[in-house]
Amino acid sequence: MSETVTTDKLIEDMQAVVHDAEALLKATAAQTGEKVQEARARTEESLRQAKARLAGVEDEALKRARALASEAEEYMRDNPWQTAGITAGIGLVLGLLISRR
Repeated sequence: MSETVTTDKLIEDMQAVVHDAEALLKATAAQTGEKVQEARARTEESLRQAKARLAGVEDEALKRARALASEAEEYMRDNPWQTAGITAGIGLVLGLLISRR
């Protein structure tokens, strides 16, 4: 579970960096000079690489989520009575917790 939270946080942070870099590039579009153009070119390349990595991370997270969902579905099909018992137990515990309030 903590791996998913870490991945979600990483994706969120990368999206913020990409957004900020795009805003910086737009804000400095009117700036001229050799050093500014060089910095813009490096930033644009870094931005392209970050977007590609972000897409890769998102794809990998999606693949893992689909694999986990598939495994859970397979377990439920193979063990219907255990699944029903676990579900009933969770429902009972939730019901008891809710009724106490």
